[in-house]
Amino acid sequence: MNIEDSKVVQSLLSSPQKIVIIPHKNPDGDAIGSTLGLMHYLKNRGQDAVVIAPNDFPKFLKWMPGQEEIIIFENDKDFAQKHITEASLIFTLDFNHLSRVGFMQESLEAADGTFIMIDHHQAPSDYAKVTYSDVHMSSTCEMVYNFIEAIEDTSKITADIANCLYTGIMTDTGSFKYSSTTSRTHRVVADLIDKGAENMAIHNKVFDTNSPSRLHILGCALKNMVILEDYNTAYITLSQEELDENGFKKGDTEGIVNYGLTLDNIIFAVIFIENKDEGIIKISFRSQGNFSVNEFARANFEGGGHDNAAGGKSDISLQETTDKFVGLLDKYKDQLKG
Repeated sequence: MNIEDSKVVQSLLSSPQKIVIIPHKNPDGDAIGSTLGLMHYLKNRGQDAVVIAPNDFPKFLKWMPGQEEIIIFENDKDFAQKHITEASLIFTLDFNHLSRVGFMQESLEAADGTFIMIDHHQAPSDYAKVTYSDVHMSSTCEMVYNFIEAIEDTSKITADIANCLYTGIMTDTGSFKYSSTTSRTHRVVADLIDKGAENMAIHNKVFDTNSPSRLHILGCALKNMVILEDYNTAYITLSQEELDENGFKKGDTEGIVNYGLTLDNIIFAVIFIENKDEGIIKISFRSQGNFSVNEFARANFEGGGHDNAAGGKSDISLQETTDKFVGLLDKYKDQLKG
């Protein structure tokens, strides 16, 4: 965060504010960790701050300090709308376009509050008075730490804040193995541990606590994996019927896409998940090396994200979507062999 923006934020926070903090739809560890971490920090400064999520979040994040205070917009629209209407400051975290909040978009577009964006995805839009955007950051949680540091307030980072921010950094870096993990990331994490983040316990709660439905869905997904050796690519499909048969719960498919990248010579991994309620196929893309899944998702599946991790969607059937995907690969063959 630059000096000019930090001064603007310092000025805004120098007086009492009604603050709403928003993550993207289908929030993950980084979205929940960053919003809760920021909420705790702002409350410690005496501010009135609340997190409003567009919809619910996975069970493996429901141990996090303050998660019980999150207002779920789709479950309590009137109460959530009241907070948005009355907010003088609105922080949007881990997304950079208002379309990423789904059915909350209209409410945010009509809001009178001053917007502050903190995000690490590419191509930010210009709705915020203060935009802290850095695509080189490991996570929005690392950026929230930097934000607190920029306004010279790291002494107010409590154990609750540290646990929230550590969770988001850990999940968005794949337990610190992705290329976005820098020496700075490790220094931030070290300070969070010093301030009370329980790193081993967090890892166990997020990664090592499974449900029968998650393991059954994982088994189904791995059975469905298709390996395309000519394109160094592996993809997985999960139909709505398969999800229903295995008792799917939110969060059960988290991280499954990464299994493709554990195979020798695979540099491009994809999972296609049918969602009949929304009438779409949800797609997650992952890559290793220089193949940009952000560019691939933007060009072909109405998506985007990072160079090695992105998302997208398709409005046609699951079979038609995978057929389209396979048909595209020849165009990228040289990049996938590189």
